[in-house]
Amino acid sequence: MQKPAIPKGTRDFSPEEMEKRNYIFDTIRSVFYLYGFKQIETPAMENLSTLMGKYGEEGDKLLFKILNSGDFLKGINEDDLENRNLSRLTYQICEKGLRYDLTVPFARFVVMHRNEISFPFRRFQIQPVWRADRPQKGRYREFFQCDADIVGSDSLLNEVELIQMTDEVYKRFGIRVCIKMNNRKILSGIAEIIGEAEKIVDITVAIDKLDKIGLENVNAELAAKGIADSAIAKLQPIILLKGSNREKLQILKRELHSSEIGMTGVLEMEKILDKIEIVGMNSELEMDLTLARGLNYYTGAIFEVKALDVQIGSITGGGRYDNLTGVFGMPGVSGVGISFGADRIFDVLNQLNLYPAGSAQKTKVLFVNFGEKEEDHIFPYLYQLRKNGVNAEIFPEAVKMKKQMSYADANNIAFVVIAGETEIQEKVFLIKNMKTGEQQSIPQNKFIDYFSE
Repeated sequence: MQKPAIPKGTRDFSPEEMEKRNYIFDTIRSVFYLYGFKQIETPAMENLSTLMGKYGEEGDKLLFKILNSGDFLKGINEDDLENRNLSRLTYQICEKGLRYDLTVPFARFVVMHRNEISFPFRRFQIQPVWRADRPQKGRYREFFQCDADIVGSDSLLNEVELIQMTDEVYKRFGIRVCIKMNNRKILSGIAEIIGEAEKIVDITVAIDKLDKIGLENVNAELAAKGIADSAIAKLQPIILLKGSNREKLQILKRELHSSEIGMTGVLEMEKILDKIEIVGMNSELEMDLTLARGLNYYTGAIFEVKALDVQIGSITGGGRYDNLTGVFGMPGVSGVGISFGADRIFDVLNQLNLYPAGSAQKTKVLFVNFGEKEEDHIFPYLYQLRKNGVNAEIFPEAVKMKKQMSYADANNIAFVVIAGETEIQEKVFLIKNMKTGEQQSIPQNKFIDYFSE
């Protein structure tokens, strides 16, 4: 018999792990609410026509496609099958796919519900996404994203608030981070002044890999994409720009003065920094010109968050996308959003052991079970505890006391309550504190108050 297993790049989560994950989701959700965002959900699967072509060529390859129900080979082109024409076959046998991110489904949602939405629309979404990627440390095929987006407003105040919100989330987690920021308009300006404006996507995809593959390999990739040696040479000092955020902006103003789009990007970055400095930040904010975020739909400011004390990829990312809803027939709607990678945050918090002690979700009180008569006595008190918001349970069978106490230990239950024949006659409950080992008798009429204070 084959041993049970789960697909590579997916994980089971135990009750203890779920407690930690819910802490992450609850913390992020509370900050989203703090900044005025409202929650929505979209289906796990979308029509492939919704997903394809939105993430660039590399993204399209990573979409999980779902075979049509029933005889999925019915009506397909035999020549395509014989010649293994996979791109054409995909559309014939698959109409749906698992969502790759939450942003494209959100754009589809906005277009479909445009008449019910009040703009600017601030939404958040906490749901799983799927990518047919090669699993490795910190990279999964199924993982949760926690997204917040604002659509229907061009204001740079939205970017400022997303940076502040990101800073607040990591302050609450106690994770030291660097929030990296760039602007696709600056990258377009750079491509323009080096004479390769048409190759902006190739340039951004390559320089986005600088941290992973190093400058030499980035330059080799640029050359392989047909970018002239002279253009690559002009790119070097800009990629390797050093200094404070303000110093970098001054250099860019000088270098990009002949590019209108480049200068627009510089001025946007300057305004964001001006607003951020009014109240300050807990985290470091760094302008990083190698940050390109490989996705094709970003058009303005882009963000990425790196944990400073753990070796792991980006744990949050996002940016401005001026024309995403346009592909669904609704042009002119600007949006900006940020996505928190809950699974990577989970790994960071585990490595740094930053979870808060104790949990409000654990069972606090366990009643020992001595038999049916004692069960009947306990039930009204169990009901009252739960009614008062105290997590409580009764052991389901009248087995040996040792087994019931072991159960309490294994589940980190704080108090065990004993109500045997003697306690019932004396109208008391014997309460054992499982941490200290201390025991005390409490009169029945004071029992509920003892745990509800």
